[in-house]
Amino acid sequence: MKITKISVWQFDLPLSKPYWLSGGRLKFERLDSTFVRIETDEGLAGWGEGCPWGHTYLPAHGSGLRAALELMAPALIGKDPRALESINRVMDLQLPGHPYAKAPLDIACWDIFGKSSGYPLWRLFGTENPAEVAINSSISTGTPDEMIADIQAASARGYKTHSAKVGGSNFKADIDRIEAISAALAPDEQVTFDVNRAWTPGVALQVLNSVAARDWIEQPCETLAECALVAAKVPQPIMLDECLHSFADHLDAWKAGICQGVKVKPNRVGGLTKAKQIRDFGISVGWQMHIEDTGGSAFADTAALHLAAATPEANRLASWLCHAHLAVDPVPGQGARNVGGSVHFDQSPGIGVEPDPEILGDPIVVYGDAA
Repeated sequence: MKITKISVWQFDLPLSKPYWLSGGRLKFERLDSTFVRIETDEGLAGWGEGCPWGHTYLPAHGSGLRAALELMAPALIGKDPRALESINRVMDLQLPGHPYAKAPLDIACWDIFGKSSGYPLWRLFGTENPAEVAINSSISTGTPDEMIADIQAASARGYKTHSAKVGGSNFKADIDRIEAISAALAPDEQVTFDVNRAWTPGVALQVLNSVAARDWIEQPCETLAECALVAAKVPQPIMLDECLHSFADHLDAWKAGICQGVKVKPNRVGGLTKAKQIRDFGISVGWQMHIEDTGGSAFADTAALHLAAATPEANRLASWLCHAHLAVDPVPGQGARNVGGSVHFDQSPGIGVEPDPEILGDPIVVYGDAA
């Protein structure tokens, strides 16, 4: 089997309402998503999606992803898409770094691998039966009353785990948010306080040593070194996210004993191949993991949650669904959807989601046959 053609679409994903994080310093209203379809000489085609969360959240942006595809996609023509390690080596040779730009190509190859074998990705990721994956809400930064209202609305839709966005230079405001949310939380629900790297170490120590909450604290500071300083001096378990871009970053975090858990996001680390490597490492060292994606439609959510569904319960935390925040749905009725607070998978081969080119429109570029 050989790759014959790679088509690329750009698709805007407006959010249903503005979203604030990192203490309110970052605002998001629209996501710039890129879909790719890889076709083969045996008639199988696979889909991938790459969608940075805006351009201020991480060193990633939609137009940069598509520029990188121009360098990598031609080198994949004629390659076997099922040879995932080889595909990744080709991409790494053509363009060192830029993992977010490689993710949709890697994911599309996994989709083909699953379809060619007749298996869903969760089985290829190592499980006999897929888990019901609990999902968590994502609560935008606001006043305590606003955030509590958003949590209660999410609870009504079945969510039992919440990610509350805090952070900023006003440590008293964050103490108030954390204490109020903790007091209002239902007994059978839990919360992670996600700072999105907005605190300096000094502010982090002031806040976390003042509150009664012993819930997860996610990415308190910008760098691994700053998070390590905080982790050594606070009682809460630490979850890392934005500072982890490679397997080496995860290895450094483990060696330094900085965290008890991590976010594993295929679009941040380079696709499902590298996300699986990190997931397997996390299991071996006893981490707990939220396995989800950085952004995108229900397609991107579904691809990531296949990996979550194949992760042991002891290591698996709830996953976020980006598509729940979108005003549009380019894959209507398909993929990972909230059913009473969790996602269920069937036996559909590959990712199990087929974007409709009629919805996406004309591709912006085609590499290979008929290019």
